[in-house]
Amino acid sequence: MSKRRRFKQTQSLEVRLAAKAEHLREKAREAPSGSERETLLCKARQFEEGLHMSEWLRTPGLQ
Repeated sequence: MSKRRRFKQTQSLEVRLAAKAEHLREKAREAPSGSERETLLCKARQFEEGLHMSEWLRTPGLQ
């Protein structure tokens, strides 16, 4: 049985989600109109929704 590889994240989840969403939006700006662009924008929105959910879960009222 092999050991699971583990590593420590250097940035918070929120920072990583925001960076990925921005990266996808930049790629979408460069992409021609069509299904590829829409797919990139959809993925960017999903990362932004994850960011908002993570922030919401960290609010003091929920803890």
